Amino acid sequence: MPIVRICLTFLIALLIAPTVGAQSVRLKIATMAPDGTIWMKGLQKAADEVTERTDGRVSFRFYPGGTMGTDSAVLRKIRIGQLHGGVVLAGSLADIDPDMEIYSLPLLFRSNGEVDFVRERMDQVLVDGLEAKGFVSFGLTETGFTYLMSAKPTRTFEDLKGRKAWMMQDDPVSLAIVEAAGLSPVPLPISDVLTGLQTGLIDSVAAPAVGAIALQWFTKAKYLTDLPITYVCGTTVVSTKAFNRMSAEDQETVREVLGRANRELNAASRSDNAEAREALVAQGVEFVDPTAETRAKWDEIAAAATKRLVAQRDYNPATMAMIEDLVQEYRLQQPAGATGE
Repeated sequence: MPIVRICLTFLIALLIAPTVGAQSVRLKIATMAPDGTIWMKGLQKAADEVTERTDGRVSFRFYPGGTMGTDSAVLRKIRIGQLHGGVVLAGSLADIDPDMEIYSLPLLFRSNGEVDFVRERMDQVLVDGLEAKGFVSFGLTETGFTYLMSAKPTRTFEDLKGRKAWMMQDDPVSLAIVEAAGLSPVPLPISDVLTGLQTGLIDSVAAPAVGAIALQWFTKAKYLTDLPITYVCGTTVVSTKAFNRMSAEDQETVREVLGRANRELNAASRSDNAEAREALVAQGVEFVDPTAETRAKWDEIAAAATKRLVAQRDYNPATMAMIEDLVQEYRLQQPAGATGE
């Protein structure tokens, strides 16, 4: 009865086929974001939706608050398989794809209008480039512009002389800026910055408004120079190795849900930073408007720092050219004197 055996084999294959490639995947994802923040709430909500829509085939375990270490440590653990993903600053991925650092080049953007114009056209280019290097990103999420905050007011460039400026460890952009500015950088992990301000080890930091409040840096750095130095964004990434363990259908669900969550967090971050600026004023932080000469000097510093970074960091020339062209295109569309906010 060979025909019977063939039919039985075919039927069994049909019955088991839907389960092939649909094994359960539990993604372990780490982040510096503290538990209970809007970032973690948004990601947990998205994770719950993914788990429900995939009937439990895809689930998540988050490690918030830096329990798995800095962004660099998280990426190392992803490479060895201890973790599957992370919520990290985009610039932290520069060793994987240097172009992920370009948005943070000093004084590249002057306004939110410029940021939105460029990101609408370039985000997907960066995300696609990162995926080609082994990491699936679900979109970029704004952290915001960083501003110089210090224990003393900074109106002119001369005011910076002798300042002890904090620099994030393993941050080539910050290093290029402080060296071009002739400052004395003090590398510290984020967890030690407040203590450094309290003890006088450092007297100047660069941070988004929302970060200065969340980390309480404003309590010792009471002056904010109202000139955006760099633009920072983050992203949620998963290794392609882990991502490819899912079925195609589940991958589509994860992309849809986490992509939507990142877009919502991106919008929320913009409004949070606007509210944070108001909160800093309410807490007695003085916003200092730099002189025209100081702004011109910062433009020189930014140009020198960018030149150094381009020589050292292996950015894709085509990506650099696209972003620079888009910034200029936007500025040419603005009326004279408009900020583009």
